[in-house]
Amino acid sequence: MPCATFRAWVIGLMWAVVVPGLNQFFFFRFPSISISSVVIQLLSFPMVRLWAAVVPKVKVFGISLNPGPFTVKEHVLITIMGGVGAGPAYATDIVAVQRVFYNQTYNFSYQWLLVMSTQLIGFSVGGIARRFLVNPPSMIWPANLVTCALFNTLHSQQYAGMGTRGGISRERFFAYGFVAAFCWYWVPGYLFQALSAFNWVCWIVPNHVVVNQLFGTVSGLAMTVVTFDWSQIAYIGSPLAVPWWAAANVTFGMFFFFWIICPALYYTNTWYAKYMPISSTASFDNTGARYDVTRILSNGTQFDQAKYEAYSPLFLSTTFALAYGLSFASITATITHTFLYYRKQIWTQARRAMSEQPDIHARLMSKYVQVPDWWYAVIFVSMFVSGILVLELWPTDMPVWALALALAVSAVYIVPIGIITAITNQTIGLNVITELIVGYALPGKPIAMMMFKTWGYISMIQALTFTSDFKLGHYMKIPPRPMFWSQVICSVVAGTVQLGVQSWMFSNINNICMPDQDNGFICPATQVFGTASIVWGVIGPSRQFSSGQIYYGLVFFFIAGFLAPLATWLVQKRFSHPFLRYINWPIVFNGTAALPPATPLNYVSWAAVCFVFNYVVRRRHFSWWTKYNYVLSAALDAGLAIAQVVIFFALEYPSKGTIGLNTIQSWWGNTVMSNTADGERLPLIALADGQTFGPSEWH
Repeated sequence: MPCATFRAWVIGLMWAVVVPGLNQFFFFRFPSISISSVVIQLLSFPMVRLWAAVVPKVKVFGISLNPGPFTVKEHVLITIMGGVGAGPAYATDIVAVQRVFYNQTYNFSYQWLLVMSTQLIGFSVGGIARRFLVNPPSMIWPANLVTCALFNTLHSQQYAGMGTRGGISRERFFAYGFVAAFCWYWVPGYLFQALSAFNWVCWIVPNHVVVNQLFGTVSGLAMTVVTFDWSQIAYIGSPLAVPWWAAANVTFGMFFFFWIICPALYYTNTWYAKYMPISSTASFDNTGARYDVTRILSNGTQFDQAKYEAYSPLFLSTTFALAYGLSFASITATITHTFLYYRKQIWTQARRAMSEQPDIHARLMSKYVQVPDWWYAVIFVSMFVSGILVLELWPTDMPVWALALALAVSAVYIVPIGIITAITNQTIGLNVITELIVGYALPGKPIAMMMFKTWGYISMIQALTFTSDFKLGHYMKIPPRPMFWSQVICSVVAGTVQLGVQSWMFSNINNICMPDQDNGFICPATQVFGTASIVWGVIGPSRQFSSGQIYYGLVFFFIAGFLAPLATWLVQKRFSHPFLRYINWPIVFNGTAALPPATPLNYVSWAAVCFVFNYVVRRRHFSWWTKYNYVLSAALDAGLAIAQVVIFFALEYPSKGTIGLNTIQSWWGNTVMSNTADGERLPLIALADGQTFGPSEWH
């Protein structure tokens, strides 16, 4: 069956340019949208079928322009090529934080070597670990089963679940949904923006701070619930692609921690919270102003103890501090949950993985010429050298031994965490662990902290992402060598495109990453990453979370995370109610990991849509859900993405954003949500000039 055809490479490379570029563009905007692999999977289907129908079946220089009908193997390869670098490369945020927080802008060589090293080292590690995580039959990778089902459904002669009743084609349904999403977004995205941040309660009492904090959607807890903007609903991912039981766990976590615990902490002034907005991605000093990290630095990025003691300790909004606590809890909860519920399965299948006989997939794949380990070793060595060049040629404050340590942390965890992910579909993140290690090993060095975290944490995540793609190719019988080259080439293309888009944005969009940026390019994730660099890198964990420090109480979330799954497990042993099987504490703790920069509005609206489609519609109209649910998700995402691009480049970017300034942009429907205490991000207690809050001494 044709696989790595000319048309597969053309379409795959096209997606490797378009999707990473668009996602990088949207990455700096709030609210935003991420174009997922499902969109690539669904859009590629009619595109290549059209190619097969109209392109002549001729050869040019021995290459067939049209080898015949579109095959499922071509489809899989295209999807992998477009999706391998679809998400913004983590290292691009290092570049952005250096620009915004530390006034450092280095040339493209530095940026490219940094991104390539952090992206492809993970690929090489994943390739070497494939013998443990891909070939054994017990390494299931459950998420790939859904993807395989969609591939098989698209290429089957009848639609699963529809019988012979048919209905309109998926292509036509996608077209209708795409046009509707494109047209509708002009209303909340440009003409009536108050429908997006729908803080309608705040319109009634715009100056009542408590009401605005509870019901606001900009810096509040969004108890208004409703939004009419798909970019708000799908900001944390499309709700149509998430099982309801998982969304219910996430919703419970959001409701309990951010609608009950968070107000209780805030209004009791825990962590001096009343002097700051209840929700913010920024960090604050003891005057309530944004924390000016340059005031505690010497020589650009070196922590200065004397300046720190003369300036201020660092304070976080209640939602931000609570998010750190939940990330602590998720680490121990995942370990406890996995041990209690999957220990026998993991132990049995881990032993099998080392000695079990190959299944039908492995036997069929053995017919292909395999990728030798030295190919992966060459990539690892070359990318390791690239990392050393970054550290030695530019002032990063990170020694080479720290790079080796970061990669060692990633390498130690890749197989055990990969086995857990392949069996349970749950991944233990190393972000907090790497932040703790570098915070103590290299205190006062924020650039080194960000790089250590990226090489230690993202190398493992990238390795698991590539390994998951290997398993998808394993299931769908994609030849290993075309898979290898498609992943390597498209990773390089995607990373280069993302850096180019980012560079253009910082050169051409006014006030980018500023909180009052007119077009929403406030860089929410960059603000969070930059704040983390201050917390863990400049000031360090010992001055934030040790005994006697302001946020010492968050350390006890480690204990809470350890005990919560144990308590549920014991209750299940005593009362075998089926409802208890759906409680998953790692999801409860980690499900709200995007908050901030996400807001409770994103989670509540997301959960409501998920409930309607993945519970009500799925139960009552399963045949419709089977045929159209994922198509609708792709149509809404794609329509929104194109509408955002058109609006920005047609109406917001030209004339420095002055088009419609005196009409559309200034009318009540586009300003009312900002002219409130919520929109102005007001704290409960506002300090007069010269006043401060917090401890009188800090070290």
